[in-house]
Amino acid sequence: MHDVVIAGGGPVGLFLAGELALAGCSVLVLERDDELSSPWKALPLGLRGLNAGSAETFYRRGLLEAVIGASRADAAKVGAAPGAVEAPAPRDVSHFAGMGLDAAVIDVHSLPFRLPSPAMEGFMTSLEALGTVLAERAAAVGVQVVRGAAVTSVAQDDECVVVAAGGQEYRARWLVGCDGGRSAVRRLAGFDFVGTEPLFTGYVAQVEFADPDPAKLPFGFNLTANGMYLRTPFEGHLGMMDFDGGAFDRSRPLTREHLQEVLRRITGTDVTLNGVHRASSFTDRAMQVPDYRRGRVLLAGDAAHIHSPLGGQGLNLGIGDAVNLGWKLAATVHGTAPENLLDTYTGERHPIGASVLDWSRAQVATMKPGPNAPALRRLVHDLMSTPSGTTHAYRKTAGLFNQYDLGNEHPLIGCTSPDFRFQDGTALGELLRQGQGVVLDFSGDHALQSAGNSWKGRIQYVSGSARDDLGLTALLIRPDGVVAWASEHTPDPVTFRRAAVCWFGSPES
Repeated sequence: MHDVVIAGGGPVGLFLAGELALAGCSVLVLERDDELSSPWKALPLGLRGLNAGSAETFYRRGLLEAVIGASRADAAKVGAAPGAVEAPAPRDVSHFAGMGLDAAVIDVHSLPFRLPSPAMEGFMTSLEALGTVLAERAAAVGVQVVRGAAVTSVAQDDECVVVAAGGQEYRARWLVGCDGGRSAVRRLAGFDFVGTEPLFTGYVAQVEFADPDPAKLPFGFNLTANGMYLRTPFEGHLGMMDFDGGAFDRSRPLTREHLQEVLRRITGTDVTLNGVHRASSFTDRAMQVPDYRRGRVLLAGDAAHIHSPLGGQGLNLGIGDAVNLGWKLAATVHGTAPENLLDTYTGERHPIGASVLDWSRAQVATMKPGPNAPALRRLVHDLMSTPSGTTHAYRKTAGLFNQYDLGNEHPLIGCTSPDFRFQDGTALGELLRQGQGVVLDFSGDHALQSAGNSWKGRIQYVSGSARDDLGLTALLIRPDGVVAWASEHTPDPVTFRRAAVCWFGSPES
């Protein structure tokens, strides 16, 4: 019997599997697809954006350089320019509802508690590039992956979960569904899924234009009186949003004639498509499970929440779920978790997911055609063009400024930690690579050394002076990089110990 079975071998499932195995859990991944690679995962159809928060997560596990390298290699395969995966910093405010935002007007002085880091910027990648890196990491830490194994049944009791997939039965102490927006695990385990119905049918396609001249169909996001279309620099890569209430999504075949008709109506041109190589549809349906756990079954990524792809938040939201859940579930497996630690997964991640769904809904409402739409768009554009508006958009989408409600005696508690660097050059991001908690003691008197060493194997104690301590004397940082405790005064071992017990359990366990 495995400690954890994960349904879904996409980036979220593979990242979570690596986190659990890094912590010493036995992990099995069941993936429906037979192969890691496919045209839908490679560029251009597999194009995705990683925000700064996700880049920071990969940096903290020593994966950032590999992900950037794989992303560049994937771009080179389709003839993209060498710098295609990078963008001017910060790329996380590229648009709101298709309206471009100027990163140069961000009020950087209003952004709290930030220090330079290799991961301060986001970048473009592909599902294939991410999958390749994360599959290699999973294999290196002992994760078993079974492909061609779609989940068909789920049963659980007080002791274990039994999962049927690919004609076999698998037993585990826990099951995590990372199997996407149409999650079989979510349905079979009886999770509720609530939210709002769609306003549009969206299309993503790789097509052949009769006239590819960008003067006729410009690159980038293009809002029109009848919807929106997107052209990227990747040859034939096309996206469209048709405000039909989601009626066409998966209701009829995506023929060349239909895609051409929609494109002509949205653009108001006589554009001709000579062919369609691949095409898929989607909607802006925004749904979320009220609780990310039912018994021994948990959900992460699109299995827990779906929304329109506007702003590129879906993948980033899923990576955030995985890094939050991984260390908590591992501690529960090993019996070192404090009571109700696993319940904090829903408590922390559900509000973040709900906020992303609302951000997506707001963009869709702004883009919806109608007689009042131009006035609304002008108003939103004017607001978003101000330093305050652009800064707000950056804070909402960068993934660096979310704050969990952890009591928050200090404004940094509940936030992702800055990348503190000691005088010898050691950075926090390097200390987090093994997925343990970290005590940073800048006080110089080793006040927390005895208490910090009590959780050996779960918390690292590191002392010394920082190049910039931001006025802090000590911090306790969780394995996901979130600050659990902070002090601006002489560190108090009693309050530190209380925080450590809250998140890491008894030092004797």
